[in-house]
Amino acid sequence: MNNPKAQKLIAKILDELNQVGIIANTLVADLKELRPFAVEEKRPVVAKALRLAYEHIEETFTFDIPIPEEEPIEVLEEGELEEETTEANETESEFDADQSMIYFINLIKDSDNKLNIEEIREYNEALQNYEF
Repeated sequence: MNNPKAQKLIAKILDELNQVGIIANTLVADLKELRPFAVEEKRPVVAKALRLAYEHIEETFTFDIPIPEEEPIEVLEEGELEEETTEANETESEFDADQSMIYFINLIKDSDNKLNIEEIREYNEALQNYEF
């Protein structure tokens, strides 16, 4: 996001997440305040992500969405696929809501990057498919 006020708000959000983790009411208020900047910059994917994120946090009091997994580039043997699947399952058990939210905010911070927009879309899909 390019607006200096949005950048300042993102820095505040990241600072608070790094210091104390997710505090639902504060984070929801900050995400609601950040969303109009995304709308103003005509970034509908980011605006939707922010809305879905704060609605999710209002419901769950956390950010229960893991960081999107990277797709394996190439799988040569069947054994390697099983190994990667095992690693992915271990990653899921080590899920950290604070780290996922920090990752999510960093994607939004640099939403000019096309790869980041794709990951934001993955977050949007996960947020929409989340079952309480």
